[in-house]
Amino acid sequence: MAATSGIGVSPELTKAFSDAVETKNIRFIKVIIRDESLVSVASLPVTESLGEDLVQLQEYLEDKEPCYILARLDDPPSEWLAISYVPDFANVRDKMLYASTRGSLTKSLGSTVFTDSLFATSKADVTSEAYEAHKRHQAAPKPLSAREQEMADIKAAEREAGNGYEGSNARKNHIGQRVGLSWSSEAENAVKGLGSRDDGRIVILKIEPSTETLELDSFADVTVDNLGSSIPSDEPSYVFYAWSNSYSQAGGDIVFIYSCPTTSPVRYRMLYSSAAMSTYLAVKDFLAETGSTFPLATKRIETSDPTELDEAFIKAGLNIDEPAGIVANNNGARQDDPAKPSFARPRGPARRR
Repeated sequence: MAATSGIGVSPELTKAFSDAVETKNIRFIKVIIRDESLVSVASLPVTESLGEDLVQLQEYLEDKEPCYILARLDDPPSEWLAISYVPDFANVRDKMLYASTRGSLTKSLGSTVFTDSLFATSKADVTSEAYEAHKRHQAAPKPLSAREQEMADIKAAEREAGNGYEGSNARKNHIGQRVGLSWSSEAENAVKGLGSRDDGRIVILKIEPSTETLELDSFADVTVDNLGSSIPSDEPSYVFYAWSNSYSQAGGDIVFIYSCPTTSPVRYRMLYSSAAMSTYLAVKDFLAETGSTFPLATKRIETSDPTELDEAFIKAGLNIDEPAGIVANNNGARQDDPAKPSFARPRGPARRR
């Protein structure tokens, strides 16, 4: 928190500013620090616009002497601009004194009437051109962090996609409907084929944006350790993997993996994210129709770096801790072998008497 100088506003300045606010015919009031007090040393009337009146202010500014300028705005005229003029050639003590007193000046005269402030270090900073540049800067969008810019891009893409009005279905997302995307016959057959597999078959699907259709990108037989290297690392994709494992009671699972590298364009990231759930539900229906050997895993795995996919990553994503069947029952015995007791909780310490 910045320190304050403790210098207050003189009664004469308070009256001069109050009169200027009421009469509305004063454009500038020059204020300096004198004898540990803020005093008014000059006032200039309103003649033209603020930009044009700034010309007459130049002769009241010194190259080495700081001051404050209270300037009436044009619209609305009830509001004021606080100009802090501290030239580069002023001595260090004066620079520090004026910097620490600026807040006291506006607060004492009424913070609500000062709706803008300007900091100047030379006469060139107090010109019509400089003031116009200041206003453009104030009106410009604030700089965004990388994350904020990414969210802004996503919102812009959503607005572009949902700019049509269709009654109660207004602002529809172009792919967010529960009916999902269209499926090519190759993609549908490849996924249905997973239902009869009991080995490591991978099916990779991609969305064709122009037709909003799921297309088959590729399929192959891969081990779980080679899964990551089989998935595209430069664009989003949906992956369905028939994973034979000893952790499932059915002997395996069909795992849905949503891969979306961070380098993917924002529009594609939004596209795949919005359609992921409807794609999962469609595959669930396909496998139910074909009587799949392996069930579709209830949890979805997401990754922004396909190379991190291995057995440990999939187990963590599916919350698999130990092989199926090795679960303790209510009697403390293991269900796979009731004769073998499970780990017993130790007794707590005895109460003190």
